[in-house]
Amino acid sequence: MTASDSKTTALITGATAGLGAEFARQLGEQGHHLVLVARDSGRLAAKAHELENNYSIDVEVIAADLTDDAGVAAVVERLSDEARPVEILVNNAGFGLLRSFEENDIEDEKAHLKLLVETPMVLSHAALKGMLRRRSGKIVNVASVAAFLPRGTYSAAKGWLVAFSRWANLAYSPQGVTVTAVCPGLTHTEFHDRMEMDKSVAPQWMWLKPDRVVREALAASGHGRAVWIPSKRYRFIVAAAQVLPARLTTGPPRRSK
Repeated sequence: MTASDSKTTALITGATAGLGAEFARQLGEQGHHLVLVARDSGRLAAKAHELENNYSIDVEVIAADLTDDAGVAAVVERLSDEARPVEILVNNAGFGLLRSFEENDIEDEKAHLKLLVETPMVLSHAALKGMLRRRSGKIVNVASVAAFLPRGTYSAAKGWLVAFSRWANLAYSPQGVTVTAVCPGLTHTEFHDRMEMDKSVAPQWMWLKPDRVVREALAASGHGRAVWIPSKRYRFIVAAAQVLPARLTTGPPRRSK
């Protein structure tokens, strides 16, 4: 994604914090107009004001809960507006569950699955229709290194996103639309704080910075890659996980603060 794309519009879910906010910052810096999606209308308004002032771009906001059908429908409606095409979709919204599957409330697990799998599927479907007609567009799905590791239902959901992105990129890139799953490892964002996870369980070398993750993700998307794992250390971990016994690749234990 280069300056030649500067008149296009990018829609980002989970856009007020963490990787979503960093995607918004870097895409805004490149000159893209933005549509920011998140639940908190106050934070959305503040982020939009900041980005408009910093980069002289147009920023729309959609306050929507993407675990709710009505919230998803509001974003689908925007993606389907051919008068205001979205050329870049970043499916970033997500959350994690700290406890083991059997300990979690099943309604929490269902919301988790919906946000990580069903919502990006529905939004990608909506975005693809216009992108394919225009023969131009990019979808970035924020997955995780966990997709390659045995880490419960989070891994299972992110594994689906990686498999979907591999297939979709193969199917649609000849028609001008690329689909990229970016798979970061542990990253310094609000994600783990919202889980109330003790971040000290993982050594400092395992933690990535959001600006690096997003920079690599956008470069990978620009080069039409189906899957990208930011940093050599995590690419090594994933490669090792393919040959090591599963019991050795589960990663650090999760515990509350």
